[in-house]
Amino acid sequence: MIPRELLKRIRQIELRSIRMVNESLAGQYHSVFKGQGMNFEEVREYQPGDDVRSIDWNVTARMSHPFVKKFVEERELTLMLLVDLSGSGQFGSGEQSKRELAAEIASVLAFSAIRNNDKVGLLLFTNQVEKFIPPRKGRRHVLRVIREILYFEPKQHGTDLNHALEFLTRVIPRRSVAVILSDFLGQSRPSRSEIAAHLRRRVVLSEMLGQASFGALSQANRRHDVVAVQIMDRFEMEFPDLGHLILQDSETGDVVEINTGDERKREAFKRRQQRTRVEVRRLFQSAGIDSIELRTNEPYAAPLARFFETRKKRRRHG
Repeated sequence: MIPRELLKRIRQIELRSIRMVNESLAGQYHSVFKGQGMNFEEVREYQPGDDVRSIDWNVTARMSHPFVKKFVEERELTLMLLVDLSGSGQFGSGEQSKRELAAEIASVLAFSAIRNNDKVGLLLFTNQVEKFIPPRKGRRHVLRVIREILYFEPKQHGTDLNHALEFLTRVIPRRSVAVILSDFLGQSRPSRSEIAAHLRRRVVLSEMLGQASFGALSQANRRHDVVAVQIMDRFEMEFPDLGHLILQDSETGDVVEINTGDERKREAFKRRQQRTRVEVRRLFQSAGIDSIELRTNEPYAAPLARFFETRKKRRRHG
């Protein structure tokens, strides 16, 4: 028996997602993600402006005037949602955690997909693949995907994106749209002694991407159309002035005491995070991966719409 509160929460996400798909993203999903290829539809007479490379020479020879082949895009796609369920996803400084925001973004994309008669699959991962739901169509299937993202209890708390990408290429042999929803935080975190050493130098580290190397991402992007959705919280980018805090790493369990009242430490942390954001963006760009950064304390509709519009323009210009 599914608890009433769970059903209510899923229903709220469904209504918000459908409203956004209908009002803001109508047609955007269809225009920015390509199908599996081009299917032959018919032969018709050549018209001025047609690409001469599409001329069907056999028919042209028989009919004594030019004919061209007409192709249509094969539209059916598979949307794979790769959702990071590591411990850091539970963090949220406001009303919404990163995991809850990931569920909403996944819901918007999934409802956009089924509106276009595409299949939707789900891969939940930590430092292992926690759950795989094969791609299917339909509203009931999407609601199950939302439920699993929100309430699945992972066995592990770390992060290994490499393993998830390798699993994806094994189970989904045909090209798909693979959307990774993650904070891309600390897979190869410093030890407690390393943290202490850095704190003595007034630098607080948060290693990003870790083992998710350029090679793994670029290889996955050759097989699939990979999109990275980085979900962050504002306090992961800069510390508030809250005095002495005792913080525990949600993935490793490491505990450290930090004086957030020290302005030099706050500035050092902020600079480090800004540099790391630039490095992560460069890695995505080098691997040919489109990315978008979302915050738990900011509305996601506008940046998501801009992302779709940017992809659409780039596709239009080849």
